[in-house]
Amino acid sequence: MNPATASATDAPASGLRGAWNRIAGRLTGLVSHGLLALAARVAVGAIFFLSGRTKVDGILTVNDTAYTLFREDYKVPLLPPEFAAHMATYAEHLFPVLLVMGLVTRLSALALLGMTAVIQTFVYPDAWPTHLSWAALMLYLIGRGAGPVSLDHAIGLK
Repeated sequence: MNPATASATDAPASGLRGAWNRIAGRLTGLVSHGLLALAARVAVGAIFFLSGRTKVDGILTVNDTAYTLFREDYKVPLLPPEFAAHMATYAEHLFPVLLVMGLVTRLSALALLGMTAVIQTFVYPDAWPTHLSWAALMLYLIGRGAGPVSLDHAIGLK
């Protein structure tokens, strides 16, 4: 490269910028994709699984409260409330478990991202900061996958 065309980023790291970049390099090594993916999987899984648990009695019996929520508050268009209650409740149990195990992670994150879009659009449109934080975690998992501490990795799924 011609010295006249070298940019400041090509120069040897020295001074405050150099110290900053060395620290950033160490942090990049410490906060790996594996750690980020595991944290994202557990965080999103917990949010949805705990929500699903409020809609059931026992293991998976959809409770009256869930039916009432879908009839009176959630009112998702095109779906009968009883059907929507069952589908959402089962999805909030299945996909989080798959996420935490790291099994078909991209598909599970995509399904929960779809649920988030429905919740944002039809149920709680003013809660976009919360939904955006969920979406960011799910987009990371959709784009990068489950990471090395996952069943996906163990069975060779990307």
